[in-house]
Amino acid sequence: MAESPDDAGWVVGEFTRSLTGLADATVEAYRRDVGAFVTWAERAGLAGPEGVDRLLLRRYLAYLATRRYARRSIARKAAALRRYFAWLRHRQLINADPSARLSAPSGEARLPRVLSPSEAASLLGGPPEAAQQADAVRLRDDAVLELLYGSGLRVGELCGLGPDGLDLDRSTVTVWGKGSKQRRVPMYELTVAALQAWMQRGRSHLAGPETPDDAVFVNRRGRRLGPRDVRRILDRRASAPTYPHALRHSFATHLLDGGADLRVVQELLGHSSLQTTQIYTHVSKERLIGVYGQTHPRA
Repeated sequence: MAESPDDAGWVVGEFTRSLTGLADATVEAYRRDVGAFVTWAERAGLAGPEGVDRLLLRRYLAYLATRRYARRSIARKAAALRRYFAWLRHRQLINADPSARLSAPSGEARLPRVLSPSEAASLLGGPPEAAQQADAVRLRDDAVLELLYGSGLRVGELCGLGPDGLDLDRSTVTVWGKGSKQRRVPMYELTVAALQAWMQRGRSHLAGPETPDDAVFVNRRGRRLGPRDVRRILDRRASAPTYPHALRHSFATHLLDGGADLRVVQELLGHSSLQTTQIYTHVSKERLIGVYGQTHPRA
């Protein structure tokens, strides 16, 4: 049986357990990125992190480039390695940090996919053949999509939502975001109505012995709804391939298109930095240019 990274002295498990205060998905990304490097380094004959130097790390990044990884992905993996080796040095498990000043290609400035208002309306309206369907799955799907688009939640925030996070009387939802930061977000009337229908008429039909009491959304097996389940909902309902985070992108962009203040959108999204939110201003500019090109007679 092959040794795990911890058994071999890489202590990747201990490193990931030290990442308190980060979202589970972020911790998993660090574990996966560092683990991939460990696998590659062991194939090169290394038994632990003490044998890693800066040249080896540069060779690894070059290897990723030859494997046609996107520049953005390589930059993320380099950031994970920098954090990992800085932690090892802090714990005095290595004598020097080989990742110090390790450079990586900067991530490509990709604009997020944004649904048009008509696409969003079609998605929330559901497929035509299910228009009259009122079963539990339809009620759940309606509530999930209304909440993702109407309040801009991350899919992890939605899946982790408990009944105590819903205040339907005040039309607000309270979630725990990245870095264990709590925020309260307003809901519009259609979102509240969809959640009321799901909680009152749908959830009991899918809930079972294994259903957690603190789960608002559950799947067909009665377990807490997961990100893959949400992706399947979109696969059923979207007229074109899309993904859950696109609804969050659309939420932010449509608010800015409607004249919302950038700092208000920052608060609603739960971004710690305004710079993170500013990408949506670029999206709005791209949309403006597109509309201009399609409609101006001299364009």
